[in-house]
Amino acid sequence: MSKLAILLWAATPDKPDLAAAPFVYATAAAALDAEVELHFAGPACELLVAGVADNAVTSGGKAVYSFMREAAALDVKFLACAMAIARHKEAGRALIPELAGEAGASAFVARSLDPEWRTLVF
Repeated sequence: MSKLAILLWAATPDKPDLAAAPFVYATAAAALDAEVELHFAGPACELLVAGVADNAVTSGGKAVYSFMREAAALDVKFLACAMAIARHKEAGRALIPELAGEAGASAFVARSLDPEWRTLVF
């Protein structure tokens, strides 16, 4: 089975067209039976706060959260950087149910060094 890890750090709610792109690639890879992980880091973690991606609408009129749900429906795993998501948790902000857990920078670096995995960065 092919394996793909995607890092989101510049894909933020204020850039909905860019923010939607990683989910399109994740969905395509999952549809090809690849194991896919989405690693959210820094400001991209804002997409994991409930309601934020719903309000980020692409130029095509589709909410980023719709792209996210499509990826999740194909078992794409959503992982947040523990440091970046901590501020949202500490503020008591609700997170989306698709968030599977936390994985730090070392987890993504390990994926990029593992010859069984391919990586993309947005």
